[in-house]
Amino acid sequence: MRILLIEDDIQIGQSLMRALKDASCSVDWVRTGDLGRRAIEDGSYTTILLDLGLPGISGLDLLRGLRSANNATPVLIITARDDVDTRVAGLDIGADDYLVKPFDSKELMARIRAVVRRRSGFASATMGNEHLTLNINARQLTFDGHTEVLSAREYALLLALLERPGAILSRQQIEERLYGWGEEVESNAVDVVIYSVRKKFGNAVIRNVRGLGWASSSSAKASSKGGASES
Repeated sequence: MRILLIEDDIQIGQSLMRALKDASCSVDWVRTGDLGRRAIEDGSYTTILLDLGLPGISGLDLLRGLRSANNATPVLIITARDDVDTRVAGLDIGADDYLVKPFDSKELMARIRAVVRRRSGFASATMGNEHLTLNINARQLTFDGHTEVLSAREYALLLALLERPGAILSRQQIEERLYGWGEEVESNAVDVVIYSVRKKFGNAVIRNVRGLGWASSSSAKASSKGGASES
């Protein structure tokens, strides 16, 4: 998962960066509302962790602008403000969840997984279809009865594909989900991750749409006939 952390406190930010990276997330961290808005405009994120007391644009104003622009990226507010009025305002403006500091990193990760599930339309810990399911708690992929634990980048790839069933993601869109700022991206990085997944499950697990990108498989049979060849 690629996470955008918008938090002005250095100590809290560093602590959250360590916890998120330990959970195999790619994390971009900014410390002002203005930089947060710019990052949202320029990047593609699984979830945004948003503090409210930010320099420049406030967290609530940033969230209001995000939703006004019809950006549906899940937002989890992380703040020391625990009064009812602020919680209600944040949720009504469009936050998907609200977590009061201090909190345990295990709870944070559970809440991130929950908002990702809900936003993708899944009530349980699994996403996918009858042939292809991703358990986002255990980071396990099951394809036509075969189950494997995924690496961090394999998981990020499948999560990106399954969040939008049937959608075709370009190389750039996938790279944005796999890598954070400052991470060197090789020209064949996406191909390497796709090859790794196909090595575990076969070519049919990820469908190649020549000249456009890749999509998740709707079924092994359909994918085999639909051109799942590597590019």
